[in-house]
Amino acid sequence: MERRVKPVFRLLRQRAVFERLNRMIDEAANGTFEESCYDETELSRLEMKWKRFLSMSKLSHQRVEEERQEIKELVSDISHQVKAPLSNILLYTQLLQESAEDEDLKALAGEIGRQSEKLNFLLASLVKVSRLETGVFKMEAKRQDIMPMLAKAREGLLAKAEKKSIAILLENPGQETEADFDAKWTEEALENILDNAVKYSPEHTAVTISVKDYEMFACIIIKDEGMGISEEEIPKIFGRFYRGAKVQQEEGVGIGLYLARQIIENQRGYIKVSSAQGEGTEFFVYLRKSLMNRLSS
Repeated sequence: MERRVKPVFRLLRQRAVFERLNRMIDEAANGTFEESCYDETELSRLEMKWKRFLSMSKLSHQRVEEERQEIKELVSDISHQVKAPLSNILLYTQLLQESAEDEDLKALAGEIGRQSEKLNFLLASLVKVSRLETGVFKMEAKRQDIMPMLAKAREGLLAKAEKKSIAILLENPGQETEADFDAKWTEEALENILDNAVKYSPEHTAVTISVKDYEMFACIIIKDEGMGISEEEIPKIFGRFYRGAKVQQEEGVGIGLYLARQIIENQRGYIKVSSAQGEGTEFFVYLRKSLMNRLSS
């Protein structure tokens, strides 16, 4: 009888240990773990290791949050400090161009203006990326029709496309396709993709925007007739500041596609690319449809 009691007692003791470990993990996951809740004299060696690990994890999480807050404040300060002098440079450059009589001087002023605009764009992009990565900006995704947002994104690139005699075609503009997305941020992501399509396409070509509706996703397809992207380069194009060797002569800083992917992935969507050199490029932007909205519809 005594031999039977010992294994049962040992089993109960092990179960109690596992239950305490499980409770500690749950509390750590919920953010409610407190080291003082556990008495060292009652814990096994394994429990003590878990206790030290979870305590260190909590401190690490606190440090990450503190560093994130510091980054938010730093980005805000940099943006504020740089924006005013940069705006003044742009203003004085414009005045100089208007008042200068010497053509060489006008040309130099124009180049200063172009470089200042480029710096202004880079600063704005870096601020957006930083705020997205640190969680300052929150996506407010809601169920809505895609077409009005696509029309606005198209309008934002029409002037640039007309300079190269490139047509931006929106197929089936009366089509109604709904998904869950933040209209403002998703429009910006699509404008970045369209900007690349226009920038790297030859004159007298077309960029086509279409939509396919699936059960769990709505897919926006942007197809151009440009130079295309090699298979080995496709995984690199979403890297921050990445620019292919063949497009170094074009204007840009290589952050548009990175920002587009961040925006779409923050809404639980994703982007795919299909391309071949000399055959144009297709971007597939998948926007998620939430299960709750599908069940209630």
